[in-house]
Parts: sequence; C-alpha cells; structure tokens
Amino acid sequence: MLFVMDATISGPHFAIPLHLAPFKQLLCFSGEQNFIRFPTVRIRELKDDYIKFELRDTDTSIANALRRIMIAEVPTLAIDLVEMESNSSVLNDEFIAHRLGLIPLKSERAMEMRLSRDCDACDGDGSCEYCSIEFNLNVKCNSDQTLDVTSHDLVSSDPSVVPVDNSFAQDISGFDAPEARGVLIVKLRRGQELKLRAIARKGIGKDHAKWSPAATVAFQFEPEIHINEALMETLTLEEKKEWVDSCPTKVFEVDPQTQQVVVVDAEAYTYDEEILKKADAMGKPGLVEIISREDSFIFTVESTGAIQASQMFINAIDILKTKLDAVRLSFDTEEADDQFGELGHHMRGGGIDLVSRVIQ
Repeated sequence: MLFVMDATISGPHFAIPLHLAPFKQLLCFSGEQNFIRFPTVRIRELKDDYIKFELRDTDTSIANALRRIMIAEVPTLAIDLVEMESNSSVLNDEFIAHRLGLIPLKSERAMEMRLSRDCDACDGDGSCEYCSIEFNLNVKCNSDQTLDVTSHDLVSSDPSVVPVDNSFAQDISGFDAPEARGVLIVKLRRGQELKLRAIARKGIGKDHAKWSPAATVAFQFEPEIHINEALMETLTLEEKKEWVDSCPTKVFEVDPQTQQVVVVDAEAYTYDEEILKKADAMGKPGLVEIISREDSFIFTVESTGAIQASQMFINAIDILKTKLDAVRLSFDTEEADDQFGELGHHMRGGGIDLVSRVIQ
C-alpha cells in the first residue's frame, strides 16, 4: 500500500499562508483497487498558541499520526547541557539543570538546525551555529530581600532563540501574575549567587518531554445526531425537559416557541451515552441516534509557546510526508538508507535483521 498526501486549507474569516504543498492527495492503492482521498482542513479558530480545525475526508490512521507527530516528533530547542561555575543556592546542580531544561525556548529555527549527534561542524562543546545555542546566567543577591532568578535572566547568544515570554500574563485582579516575571529557576538570599553556562540543542519529544512543543493535542470524531421526531412527539413537555437535562453537556434544548427538542451543539456530546440510557429508561429506545463520523475529526492544539500552533501543524505534515516518502522508497530501492538514514534502513527491515542476528 502506497500513501501520498494532499489537502486544502480554508477558514471562515481568514486565509493562512500554511504552504501545505507537501500535504498532497491521500492516494491509497492495493492490488487492483484504487482509493483516492483529498483531505481538507478548515480552520475554526487561530491564535499564536492555539488552533482549532476540522480534518475531513481521511481516516483515523492519518489523524492519529498527525497527533502523535505534533506531540513527539516536531523538533524544538531546549537546554541540554549545563556547566555550573558557581552555585551557592539551596538547590543542587542537578536540580537546577533539570529546571533549565524544562524552560520552553522560541524554536522557529529548529527545523533548519542540525541534531548535535549529526553535526559534523563541531565537537559537541556547544560553540556551533548549526546545532547549538549558548545561554549564560550570572546572578548574585546583594540585598536582604529574596531575589527570584527567572528565565528572563538567561542571556542568549542568538536573539531569535530566547525563553518564551509570558509578560502578557495577568491575574484576575489586573496585577502581573507570577508567570509574567518569567519561569522561576531558584530563589537567592543575601550572598548567594548562581553562575552557569547552558547549551540548547535541537531534539524531539520522543527523546525527552522537554523538546515537545505541544501542551495539548487532541481530536474527536465529529458526531451526527438524529432525533426520532415521531417518537419524540409521544413525550410530554416535562418528559422532554427531563430527557434533555439527563445529558451532562448542553447538546439539546427544548425550543420555547415550538416545544420541540432541537440539537444546539452536537460537538458538545462526549459519547457518554447518558442520553441513550435515559431514553431506554423512559421506554423509548431509538429516541435518538448518534453516529460518530469516522472520516471527520475536530482537532484542538495548544502550544507551549516554543513555536506557533499553526506552525506545529505544518511541521507535522512535513515530517509525515518525509516518513511516507521513506516507506515508498523502501519498497523498491536501498536508496532510502542514504536519503533517510536509520529511518529508511528500519523501514526495509534492517532493525529486524539486526535483532535476528543478535538472537542467533
């Protein structure tokens, strides 16, 4: 079976330059049967760190592949090496290094940078423009008041790669929230200091969660709800209201004018089947039919801020295309090994052969 992908993107109020040329038509064929699909994406809501969109005319395997790639395989930058020069705080070196690694960094450059293990321009010491970004931190407390050392104290060698800025955050009272001062690293008292050098490298969430750009990636099947109007007419107004109230989410309501039960928000249905159980308990099985569309998905994506949510989606499509290209090449030629490295070798069964040799 061979997969090639394509899709179109549209939005109700805006056009987005998502350059989705790599998302080509989904073409699946096996034997003499051909199945051609043209997945479509419709943007519902878009912010820097949030995107909600519909993915239609495809199947669960593609939807779940995109979800998993956004979580675990879209690369970002994160601090991976810390050299302590001076640390007289209450936290030990390993604790501070761990906290530094979990600070999200702006990672628009991540896709074009090299993995440190694949970089042939350096020896891994961090002084490399192709695979590393250097940070320095030098803070000392000289007053009697506790000093908060935050991500804002990190000085980057590249102005485009800095800790994610949460300066827009405010609490409900209108004052700056603690997050507005940056991610807290450690607190210092008089005479204590922290001086270190840190190296940020490219990585993916599959290796460590600190490289994952996603705070949340989830999708749900789009529900189709059909009310049996003839059976509904056999219920009294009080029974209709009782039935509507049995749904944990506001999916239905009774129209005050017509006194008919109508669907107000089908997507609020959580597949809990409470409404179906209530219909059975009232002696009205078949009162409503709820079908989950297996070719239509509603995605909700939230970013940590390392990259924009829309860019995360684009990068996931590019990575999925690369994987599918590796699968396609692996059927016919060993060229996959040269072009895709370990991935191509694994797709041709290289990993399995190695295991079998070890067992023997």
